[in-house]
Amino acid sequence: MGSEPGGCALRRFSCELGPLGRPDGSAAFLQGDTSVLAGLYGPAEVKVSKELYDKATVEVMLKPKVGLPGVFEKNREQLIRKTCEAVILGALHPRTSISIVLQVISDAGALLACCLNAACMGLMDAGLPMKSLFCGVTCALDATGAITLDPTAKQEKEARAVLTFAISSVERQVLMCTTKGTCSVEELQQCIAAAQRASGAIFHFYRDSVRRKYSKT
Repeated sequence: MGSEPGGCALRRFSCELGPLGRPDGSAAFLQGDTSVLAGLYGPAEVKVSKELYDKATVEVMLKPKVGLPGVFEKNREQLIRKTCEAVILGALHPRTSISIVLQVISDAGALLACCLNAACMGLMDAGLPMKSLFCGVTCALDATGAITLDPTAKQEKEARAVLTFAISSVERQVLMCTTKGTCSVEELQQCIAAAQRASGAIFHFYRDSVRRKYSKT
C-alpha cells in the first residue's frame, strides 16, 4: 500500500474473506507482519441475562497468540465492542447476540488497528447491516513530534505516544480513540487528521477485497 498525502505511509495489507467455514462471517487480516483472524457468529440466540429488548447484544472476544486473555485483551475488547456497537444496526435484530471472536496470529505493531480492520471485514463477510464501515489506524509520535502511521512493534516501543483511532467511512468521523503516553492537543489533532487521510486507502482496500471475492463466485 503506497503513501498518502502528508507523508503518511501504511504497511502492506492483505485480506482473505470467509476463510473459516463454521462462523457466519470471517476474515483473515494482515497488516505488515501483524495478523488477526476474525470469526463472526450471529445474529443468534442470546442468554436471558444479556438480552436487550430493543437491539442486539454485541460481544467481542480477543484471544492472544498464546495463553489466556488478560487485562490487556479485556481493555481492547471494550474498545472494539464500542466501535462495533456504533455502526451495527442492532435495532434490526433485537433480543439476539452478535459475537465477534478475534484470534491474534502475530503482533508486529498496530495490533488494535488490525483487530478493528479484521472485525469490520468479518462483519462485511457476514452481511450484517451497518450504518457505515469503520477502520483502525495507529499513529506513533516520536520525541520530535514526527508521526509514523501504522507503526511496527519496535517503532511503538520507541515512541513517546501511541494513538489508535477507529474511523467511520461516513464523513471520516472518529468513533473511538485510545492513547498510550503523552501528547499535546495540537499533536492529537495532527494524528486525527493523518488517521482520517489514511482511512481512505483502507476503505478503498476493503472495497477491492469484497469485489475480488464476488468476482470469483
